[in-house]
Amino acid sequence: MKSLHEAGGTGKIGSCPELMECIQTVGFLPLLESGIRGFSAEALVSDDCRYVTYEDGGWDWPLWKWKGPVVTDGDCVYGKFFATKAGFVSLEWWPDFCNWRRHAYPLASDETDEGALAEAILDTLRERGSMVSRDLRAACGLVGPKMRSLFDGYVTRLQMACRIVTQDFVYPRDKQGREYGWGLSLLTTPEQLLGPEASLCDRTPEESHQRMLAHLHDLLPEATEKQLLKLLK
Repeated sequence: MKSLHEAGGTGKIGSCPELMECIQTVGFLPLLESGIRGFSAEALVSDDCRYVTYEDGGWDWPLWKWKGPVVTDGDCVYGKFFATKAGFVSLEWWPDFCNWRRHAYPLASDETDEGALAEAILDTLRERGSMVSRDLRAACGLVGPKMRSLFDGYVTRLQMACRIVTQDFVYPRDKQGREYGWGLSLLTTPEQLLGPEASLCDRTPEESHQRMLAHLHDLLPEATEKQLLKLLK
């Protein structure tokens, strides 16, 4: 197993295909700062692929623009997976990751308000296929005061539980038809995105956890046990 330095190498990734290749090699990759030095797509890309601003108020961020193609064509899954921060998981490691996380973040009982709301969000996505967050929130009837923060908390937890993932990104367009802004996540369930078989695993959740932990120890030999456990928590 290659270490992260050998697999990606800080400052070596200079294109979207290279980022896709890196994700396949390392298996797990946070998009931005992860709490482990050098372990993020942001840390691995070359300097000219990082965020820059211009005097006219414009900006450019190649890494940010690559997210969509990586999610749709990169044989990986994207969502808020790492301490509620976004990142990628390769399809090779997804069954183990999903197996462990659904064990660690079980759905609440339907008899509670929490369980009923989580199921309502998932049922709406299953029925509609995919939706951006604001439309999903409206479809679930969470439009009153303070409802946005409540809804966002549930969706984040459902992503940590590998129940919701990002299918693509949707951008508004100006009068000339050009895309602008940061983009909106198009949410769906992994079963609809990948098929039901892709999330199945023949190991126990604890076996999956130990397998991923051993992989991350090899990948990140300088990281502490506490840091790696937090990444998988």
